Amino acid sequence: MKIYEQTAAKLSKLLQKKEVSSVEVVQSFLDRIELIEPYLKSFITHTPAMALDMASTVDNRRAGGEKLHPLAGVPIAIKDNISTRGLRTTCASRILENYIPPYDATVVETLKQVGMPLLGKTNMDEFAMGSSTENSAFYPSRNPWNLERVPGGSSGGSAVAVSSGMAPLALGSDTGGSIRQPASLCGLTGLRPTYGRVSRYGLIAFASSLDQIGTLSLTALDSAMLMNVISGYDLFDSTTLSEPVPDYTVFPEEGIKKLKVGVIKENISEDFDPEVTAAVMKNIALLKESGAEVDEVSLPLIDYGLGAYYLIAPSEASSNLGRYDGVRYGFNAGGESIDDMFSATRGRGFGPEVKRRIMIGTYALSAGYFDAYYLQAMKVRTMIRREYEAAFKRFDILVGATTPTPAFKIDEKIDDPLQMYLSDICNITDSLAGVPSLSIPSGISSGGLPLGMQLTASPLKEGLLLKVAGFLERERGHLPLRPKVKLPEGGEV
Repeated sequence: MKIYEQTAAKLSKLLQKKEVSSVEVVQSFLDRIELIEPYLKSFITHTPAMALDMASTVDNRRAGGEKLHPLAGVPIAIKDNISTRGLRTTCASRILENYIPPYDATVVETLKQVGMPLLGKTNMDEFAMGSSTENSAFYPSRNPWNLERVPGGSSGGSAVAVSSGMAPLALGSDTGGSIRQPASLCGLTGLRPTYGRVSRYGLIAFASSLDQIGTLSLTALDSAMLMNVISGYDLFDSTTLSEPVPDYTVFPEEGIKKLKVGVIKENISEDFDPEVTAAVMKNIALLKESGAEVDEVSLPLIDYGLGAYYLIAPSEASSNLGRYDGVRYGFNAGGESIDDMFSATRGRGFGPEVKRRIMIGTYALSAGYFDAYYLQAMKVRTMIRREYEAAFKRFDILVGATTPTPAFKIDEKIDDPLQMYLSDICNITDSLAGVPSLSIPSGISSGGLPLGMQLTASPLKEGLLLKVAGFLERERGHLPLRPKVKLPEGGEV
């Protein structure tokens, strides 16, 4: 048995039965990282000593008879825009290249309390702005299913780590699809929770009204176990919700009879790759055969979501990133005057995509344009939320494709921002509405690339999404969970 090939749920059982130790589990993933990380570039910062130290502590506590959390000893990787006390947190940006936070994000503090060893901080698009992880200031990550393809973004490093067997679980952040899109392109289960279900305290801000921490995993059960850890109210985050957290791992046995499923017309468009649409329709047919009531639903405002998002998110980014000026913390380029210092610091510290979005946002918020752009985008956002509310009066869940195509080639879209933005077309309106959304594997393309299907529910219905995802996993049988990584010099591991 190769430990790194196991799901988090399987590792949990092995650890609780004391068939393996946490140190053995962590070491298996560290060995895997050493073998394939040079080809995939999933991590920015590695923390092997920290992981082994936590694993040893967990083993000692378990040996002493202490009752531990089911995920105690199961390691995890964390996106590099989530603060970790005493450990470099860069946002994949030169402006924070040497920043060491003095505090832990709430989710990190919770993971430590549970006893989950941290394997490292994962690569991402700079400040979470991108859909391919090519906008990292350090290097692009590569899709383990095909090293010439992107893994998606902005949580691409987290997706690569789980997909390739370098971590059993990972945390990402999702602003406009940054968990779900890489989950789809890497064949994973990726959950963006309801806005406010998981604390954002310690998540370095991109667009505060949209950012949400979520999970990347191999299965629905793995995601449910991690959601049990990170969900809940937080005094440090005024946007968190106070509703009780259910046990997400309880999947009712009655199946999905009478479940009302709405197939989003706009998210199975004839403009999408035919294999993507065929895979989604195959899973929809499985739901229908199993007793679900399936009907088509149109959400016409999806066509306006992209425009609204790319006014709201850059506007909030323009405000949030104003703090990086070389004075308070982060990179300082120096200069003969304070204006020179500001200009040089931001000019050299930020990458092209971050600068582009700051400029769009600053323009949209400027005097004379605020009403015409930002305010209008916020009105569209309200209309989108109401459209979802109306849809959920008819349906329990909404389904469609996660992405229009399988993973595209590295460098294929990097010089065409509009085409890059369109890769998130299926994800953005869920983010604007603040509803939970889950991407699950739906098939494999003829070219051997994963395809994804997106499930969306009304606020706080993450449990329903995970239930349906778990049902589909059982009914169709697991798709290949992880690829064999084909090395450039030949062979595969």
